[in-house]
Amino acid sequence: MPKRTTHTYSSEDAAPDGPDSDLFVYYCKHCGSHLLITDTQLQKMPKRKTDKAYVLDKSKHLARLNIAEAGKVLLKRGEGKLEKQFRMNCVGCGLFVLYRSEEDLEGASFIYVVDGALSTVAAETNPQDAPVPPCISNLEGGLVQVAIEVEDRAQRSAITRVNADDVRVTVAAPAARGEANNELLEFMAKVLGLRLSQMTLQRGWNNKSKLLVVEDLSARQVYEKLLEAVQP
Repeated sequence: MPKRTTHTYSSEDAAPDGPDSDLFVYYCKHCGSHLLITDTQLQKMPKRKTDKAYVLDKSKHLARLNIAEAGKVLLKRGEGKLEKQFRMNCVGCGLFVLYRSEEDLEGASFIYVVDGALSTVAAETNPQDAPVPPCISNLEGGLVQVAIEVEDRAQRSAITRVNADDVRVTVAAPAARGEANNELLEFMAKVLGLRLSQMTLQRGWNNKSKLLVVEDLSARQVYEKLLEAVQP
C-alpha cells in the first residue's frame, strides 16, 4: 500500500494574508477525497504542452497536499528522451492525480496536477459509490463501451489512470502489425475477468484512441475493476 502523507508548502509571498484571503480546495474528481488546498484557481495555472497537466509553482503559491506517495515512473518523451515522474495518488480511491520531477517533495519546485483529476466539488459518497465516469458508458443490448488511450512501447502493461475522458493503458508491445492491440485485448481480458470473445475493439485499430466494447458486465462493474487495477 502506498504511504499516505500530508504536506504543507508555501513561500512567504504565497502565504495567505489573513482570514479573508482566498483559498481554493480541490478534491478527487472521482471519489471526492480532499487532496489540495492552494491560493490560486486551477484554471489560472499554466499547462504543460506534453500532457496538459497544470503547473503549480510552489515559490509563488500555497500548496497543502493530502496524498499517497506512488513511486517513480519513467516516461518516453520523444526520441531518446525520458521524463522522470514521482507520482502521487488520491488517498481515497488510489487514482493518479499529481506528480513532481524531484524525489524530495519538500524540495520540489513544481507540483503538476493531472488534467481532469481534480474538482472543486466534494463527493458526499464513498469511493465505491462515486459516479461512473463518462469514458465508461452503457450501450444497447447490455454492452458497455470503454474509451481507452494507449501508450505503446512502455515498460509493462498497466492501467495508469481513469479519468472523465478515457482510461489510460500502457502496453509493452509496439503498435506495428497490431501487436499493441493484441496485448491490450489480452491485458484487458485479464483485468476484467473476461474471455477475448467477450470483448471487441470497435474503433482505433490504427491509432492510440480506442473504443473497447465488453459483454456481460455493467458499467459500474467495469469501473470498479479498472479502479482496482490502477498502477501508477
